[in-house]
Amino acid sequence: MSPMDVGLVLQTDPPGSAVVDRMVRAEELGFSHGWTFDSHVLWQEPYVILSQVLARTSRLVVGPMVTNPATRDWTVIASLHATLNEMHGNRTICGIGRGDSAVRVQGRKPTTLARLADSVQVIRELAAGRAVDVEGTSIRIPWVPAGASLPVWVAGYGPKALELVGRYADGFILQLADPYLVEWTVKSVRAAAEAAGRDPARITVCVAAPAYVGDDLAHARDQCRWFGGMVGNHVADLVTRYGESGAVPAELTGYIKGREGYDYSHHGKAGNRTTDFVPDEVVDRFCLLGPPSAQLERLAGLRELGVDQFAVYAMHDAVDATLEAYGTDVIPRLQGGRR
Repeated sequence: MSPMDVGLVLQTDPPGSAVVDRMVRAEELGFSHGWTFDSHVLWQEPYVILSQVLARTSRLVVGPMVTNPATRDWTVIASLHATLNEMHGNRTICGIGRGDSAVRVQGRKPTTLARLADSVQVIRELAAGRAVDVEGTSIRIPWVPAGASLPVWVAGYGPKALELVGRYADGFILQLADPYLVEWTVKSVRAAAEAAGRDPARITVCVAAPAYVGDDLAHARDQCRWFGGMVGNHVADLVTRYGESGAVPAELTGYIKGREGYDYSHHGKAGNRTTDFVPDEVVDRFCLLGPPSAQLERLAGLRELGVDQFAVYAMHDAVDATLEAYGTDVIPRLQGGRR
C-alpha cells in the first residue's frame, strides 16, 4: 500500500496549552497535519493556538477544519495564513466550507456556494502575494514574500459543492469515512475537475472522521455517535435542497429521518443527546472503530479509493490512547515502516 498521511483534528478546548502539547506529541508520533475546529464562540480562537503549534514543531502542517467566509473577512483569512507561512515556512492549509457551528450558534445561516467559490480564489491569490479583485477593488498584500503559497481545501457533500471543489479547490475534505460515499464524492470531484480542464490528480483528498482504537465496539460507538449528528446538520441542508431527487445517495441522507433538531452547546462531543437518532450501522460506516488491524484494513480501502490523508477526529474518552496506538501500530505501517 502506498503511503498515506495521517492528521489530527482537535477542538480548541481550554487550556490552549494542552491543545498545543497534543499537537507536539502528534508530530513526534508521525502525524503529518494538525487541524482544529474554527468555531470561535464554542471554543478558543484557533489561529492563536496554531501559531504556538507551529512555533513548537518543525514539520507539522496546520490549518482550520474548517473556517468559513462568513465569520471571517476573506482578506483576514488570507493575511492570517500568509503571516504564519512567512514565520514558519509555508506550513498552513486553509480548510474552508460554507459554515456550520460558527455561524449557526449565532443564529446565522451558512454562506452560499457562490460566495464560497469566490472566497477560495481571493484567499489563495492574496496569500500568495498576488493582486485580486474583491468586490470591485484591486487588493494585494504587499509584504507577502516571493514563493509564498497557500493550498485551499474545500469541505462539502452535495453535488454542487463537489463541483465547486473540482473546479477551484486544491484539496477536498470529506467529513466521513464511509467507503461507498468516499468513492461517490471523489468520482464527482474528479469529473468536475476534468470538465474544468484541471488535472484531477492535483486535488488532494482528505477524509476526516473519528477513530477510536479499542476492542469494546459498543462503547466506541457511543463515544463517536456525535459525529453522525454533526454530519447530519449538513445532510439536512442537502435534503432541503435536493429532496428525494436521487441527486444525493440514500446512504448519506436516509439516516436523518429521526433527527429532531440539534444542540450546538454540545457540538462535537460524546453524549450529545440530540444525536441519539444515529444508528450503530451509520457510526460503523462513518467512523473507524476497533483494534489497529481493523483501522489499517479500513485505511487501506480508503487509500485504494484515492484518499491521500486520513484526519483523526479526536473527541472521545480515549484521545491519548488512540493517538499513541496510531503512532505505534498504524502510522508506521501506512508509511511503509518510515517515520
